Amino acid sequence: MNGPSLQRLNRNHGGYRGETIDLPATLTAFRDATRRTGWTLEDVPAGEALQLLAAHRAPVAPPDGAPILRVYLSAGIHGDEPAGPLALRQLVEVNAWPPGLALWLMPCLNPTGFPANRRENNAGNDLNRDYRYPVTAEVRAHCAWLQRQPSFDVAFCLHEDWEALGFYLYELNPDRQPSLAPQIIEAVAAVCPVDPSPLIEGRVANGGIIRPDLDPASRLQWPEAFYLIQHKTRLSYTLEAPSDFPLGARVQALVAGVNAALTVLRSCRAAEQLTGSGVPAV
Repeated sequence: MNGPSLQRLNRNHGGYRGETIDLPATLTAFRDATRRTGWTLEDVPAGEALQLLAAHRAPVAPPDGAPILRVYLSAGIHGDEPAGPLALRQLVEVNAWPPGLALWLMPCLNPTGFPANRRENNAGNDLNRDYRYPVTAEVRAHCAWLQRQPSFDVAFCLHEDWEALGFYLYELNPDRQPSLAPQIIEAVAAVCPVDPSPLIEGRVANGGIIRPDLDPASRLQWPEAFYLIQHKTRLSYTLEAPSDFPLGARVQALVAGVNAALTVLRSCRAAEQLTGSGVPAV
């Protein structure tokens, strides 16, 4: 699966050296779009003079009587990964969500990292390693906010990888629910190359899909996805756009992956309700 004929920019040497974003302008556009499309916004205090933005949209009942699905999406936990916040902004602006979704969004979990275009926050902490025993103000605030929310049917963490040859994803699916990963990869391949490597980040990959066989309890440092799978959901996808390709392609890859996953998930849940039985896992 080679995807479209996009060329790598070859800018990333020893770290991310690509395009940056104006984070305040991006979040202002996100706020404006949510206000136009019926969302509730919340500023979550995360230390002195620092807030995390959260958004929630109540569901519109689907016409076929299918169950309401609770969906969580986050982005911007690393300040050198601009495609995630832009993708969430685009998803909100286009507002083409499938019916029957209750949505919770965190468009930027690391607001102090983006001005410096670096992975860590302004104190040098990698927030995506702080979710087992949180010490950073951002992760403590985020976890407290998550604890006030209901459980989710699925969670998406939007990321980038500056070393990747193409798009790939991590699937955490301990209960072997129907997998959304093949449909995500198929949709992304139409707009962005998929990483064909058999090993990505030291883990076995199959057509851009990594399914880690691990016990979160065995890891001292947890990423956000581990916290979510232990406390808030039993189905989690970390989408990794390839940072050495144009920013627009990376944004479209993340948007296409989320849209495909939500469409398939809703169809699966509607089928389960119609037949009264589960759908075999893929």
